[in-house]
Amino acid sequence: MGVTDPAGPVMDRDEVDRALARLGAEHEAIETSLLALQDHAGRRLLEGAELTGVTKERWTTAEASITLLWAYFDAYTDALRSARDIRARRRWSSRDDLVELTELLRGESVTVAGSASATANAPTLNGGSGKLSEQFTLATLVDRMNELYATSLDMVVTADAVWSALPARIDLLAAELQRTRRLAHSVGVRPGEHPAGDDLERITRTLTHLRAEVVSDPLAYWLPAQGSSAPGGGRPDTTVYDREARALEDVRREIDAVLTVRQDAEQRLVKLRDVLSRADRTLAEARTARGEVLAKIAATEVPVVSGPPTVLQEQLATAAEYRRQAQWHRLSPLLESLEQKAEDELLRARESLTAVTAPLAVRAELRGRLDAYKAKVARHGLAEDPFLIERYDAARRMLWSAPCDLRVAEQAVLRYQQAAAELLGGPRVPGPRGPEDRRGPGS
Repeated sequence: MGVTDPAGPVMDRDEVDRALARLGAEHEAIETSLLALQDHAGRRLLEGAELTGVTKERWTTAEASITLLWAYFDAYTDALRSARDIRARRRWSSRDDLVELTELLRGESVTVAGSASATANAPTLNGGSGKLSEQFTLATLVDRMNELYATSLDMVVTADAVWSALPARIDLLAAELQRTRRLAHSVGVRPGEHPAGDDLERITRTLTHLRAEVVSDPLAYWLPAQGSSAPGGGRPDTTVYDREARALEDVRREIDAVLTVRQDAEQRLVKLRDVLSRADRTLAEARTARGEVLAKIAATEVPVVSGPPTVLQEQLATAAEYRRQAQWHRLSPLLESLEQKAEDELLRARESLTAVTAPLAVRAELRGRLDAYKAKVARHGLAEDPFLIERYDAARRMLWSAPCDLRVAEQAVLRYQQAAAELLGGPRVPGPRGPEDRRGPGS
């Protein structure tokens, strides 16, 4: 009689060899995962950190789980080695060998003796009893290792993700906070004298406390992803950080308002000069582009590009003179008027450039459409069709010649598209005015 309980019928040699191959592959995968966990930067950081709160509790459990994992793996390794040794005794295993292999590969033949602390602290998965020694089948042992590995990796990856994200961001915000404090002090914004100064003190205390908590208890700042079972599924909780970042931004705006009283005029004049300079450059670019369009595009009306208005430059010079003479009551309304006019002038220059270069954009679109259809034709094996080649070459000559008549070139592209569509069996490509011939009926 064969072995029927608990290992089941006696395995034959082929079943044994297949089982050993599968178990060997699992052994290699598990070993690779355990070594990666052992070398994980997050695990090394956890080992050296002074932890508190939920992180300390979970790391105590995770450490015990990792210890138990290695005990399980060693037992698994020993059992696999024993099975391989038995199989290697003879090329054709005897029935006694097969009975022994069946019990080893399928029965509860693996005994794991864990330390008291490891067994007490490790989670008892799948109804585990937490005993100092347990009996497993190899399959059950693999399941236990996978579950322990997943929970341990989740803890390590989560802590590492928080440490990788939050402390660096807090440090950057703290550096910005210090710069803001120095600037605030220079303009008289101090604690007890200005609300923004009090806010800066509060933000400083909060960021200091937040960083200490994140370093010692990173898991307290983790938001798990809903419905995710993958290790590290979720994201760092940046609620406190984001709130303080917004508060610092509000303080910066307050300080800017104070600085504006002293620095506003010069900054606004510099910006005005920049806007008007950009408008002039844009108009110059539009004039250059107009010449290019006239040379390359035929039968197209290209709008004339006007020159920059001299009145704005004259008013800008007047504003600079007001500032030199400290005539703030005159400078303020003039700056407000100039800022609006300068933005309008820049917008007008950009619109002029867009209008002038529109024909080139149309030509580029037609070129792209032509090449796209050519690629589509090639994918369907019709690249060598003489009729299509003739129509493609005709359209290409028109689009790559100068000057290019866009209306004629568009018709050539449409004729190529229509011919391609007919050969491909698709719907007929309509002309710009719809399915009817653009010449109209009866022409």
